Amino acid sequence: MPGARLNADLWITEYMTPHDVYHHAVVRMLACKKTPFQEMCIVDCGTYGKALVLDGKWQSCTGDEFLYHEPLVHPACVNHGGPEKVMILGGGEGAAAREALKWKTVEKVVIVDIDSEVVEACKEHLPEIHQGAFDDPRCKMIIGDALDYLDQSRNEWDTIISDLSDPLEQGPSFKLFTKEYFEKCRRALKDSGFFVVQAGPTAPPEMSLHVRLVKTVQAVFEHVLSYSSQVPTFASPWGFILGGNQPINQRPDPETVDKLLAEKTNGNFRMFDGETLLGLMQTPKYIRQAVAAEKHIYTLAEPPKFFGKGVVGQ
Repeated sequence: MPGARLNADLWITEYMTPHDVYHHAVVRMLACKKTPFQEMCIVDCGTYGKALVLDGKWQSCTGDEFLYHEPLVHPACVNHGGPEKVMILGGGEGAAAREALKWKTVEKVVIVDIDSEVVEACKEHLPEIHQGAFDDPRCKMIIGDALDYLDQSRNEWDTIISDLSDPLEQGPSFKLFTKEYFEKCRRALKDSGFFVVQAGPTAPPEMSLHVRLVKTVQAVFEHVLSYSSQVPTFASPWGFILGGNQPINQRPDPETVDKLLAEKTNGNFRMFDGETLLGLMQTPKYIRQAVAAEKHIYTLAEPPKFFGKGVVGQ
């Protein structure tokens, strides 16, 4: 290609649709192994820094992960107003915990991740992402099944953050994108609590998973909102779904939000503030129309199956 110079011999090829791929160059392989649950790689990809890759699917990287993790965590916390107890399901790289711990009101963060080998590799190789969150005395790491842990909780949590890997058919998480799972999350929340789930791409050719997940969360929570953030290394705007039994403020006043953040957080944000939140809360028309027309709800009998296991190779 004229003007292009490719200086890598190893690539991650991620299939976005049957007709579209995203190639990530690998400058250096930091860790790579098959765990009991998934294939894990931690790589240096050059332009965007170091990245975690699970089953060939890009999870997050040092160059732009804040565009994913800040909107994952803080809209739920702002709508709550001052969370004290936060549960993170998945999130083994520690970034969601890092964001939750920015709230001065938070007294306890519990991370529940099924794969201890991924967690240990992230602790060692991705300090830029977790930034010491695992060592914060308010943070507790539990290696286990999210479904089992949720069964132990009733009306206990202010915020539950579902930061799971995509629901690949042979991966560890596809059961955790179903009505039954969302019902467990609702039971574990306080009445004033909010739940958020990472919910796949929202680009028009790829948004069916997101749209059906919105419909599924709507079958469980009284108030639900779809929103998204542009994450360059995901090659698509990425969707999130916020749910709760209390109303969601879809027209937050930026100055009021900024005052709340100044009083109740350490203020260490790269993209998130009141103006950003106002923008995030405005669901695009094409998504609203697709959700209104959708009938399918994901269940354990018919769980979602995310497209495209990636490939690491030359």
